[in-house]
Amino acid sequence: MEPRKTVLVFDSGLGGLTVYREIVAARPDADFLYVADDAAFPYGAMAERALVARVVELIGGLIDARRPDLVVIACNTASTIALPELRRRFSLPFVGTVPAIKPACASSLTRRVSVLGTEATIAREYTRALIRDFAQSCRVTLVGSKRLAAFAEAELAGTPVADAAILGEIAPCFCDDGERTDTVVLACTHYPLLIERLRRLEPWPVNFLDPAPAIARRVVDLLAPAPLIDRTGSRRAIFTSGRPPAAVLAQFGISAEAVATETPAV
Repeated sequence: MEPRKTVLVFDSGLGGLTVYREIVAARPDADFLYVADDAAFPYGAMAERALVARVVELIGGLIDARRPDLVVIACNTASTIALPELRRRFSLPFVGTVPAIKPACASSLTRRVSVLGTEATIAREYTRALIRDFAQSCRVTLVGSKRLAAFAEAELAGTPVADAAILGEIAPCFCDDGERTDTVVLACTHYPLLIERLRRLEPWPVNFLDPAPAIARRVVDLLAPAPLIDRTGSRRAIFTSGRPPAAVLAQFGISAEAVATETPAV
């Protein structure tokens, strides 16, 4: 029997679970390890050099200990800053998460697109380079949110914030100067956790573009074909704080018994 493939999904918190669930749905036969560096959440508050050093050390230790076949960096901030160094250091495949500006601009009918991300992601030269390369004739509005990722974590924890707080974070995405914004890129994996509330609060209908399905397709392309035998892999999680939220993980098919509370060296 062929050994199962192991996929490591990495984020600073719970947002990467939106990517995890898409990949699991596409490759349920694989073993999954979800790693949240919640001891350092949010990443946007860290200096770039410190963030790269931390992520490289964490991922390196996990590769040595767990031998994954593929690593998914399910975090826009970590991807835009640390992914080049990870690919330079380690030989296994990495799949990153970057703002989906190219497909957003290709599909926009009004040619008005907004990119909603953390302040750190919006400030990156990488994000601006994507706009220069792929905006075509679209006008792209960059919106950096300071609090929306934390609001998403609160939502999962069962302590949702008021509508007004969320609306205050997303309102700048909706531009109307004769042509209305019709596409909003969700450039943080936390934000799809709030998708139902975003749709309810939107001033007019837009396409909220979630990168998770495209990431899942890329993972499927990189992994060997699934075995013909119908089987389900293991589901484990590591939280660097040593405090995995068992109730939240259960919503994503990770049982409390399957949660590892060990903390990788940092």
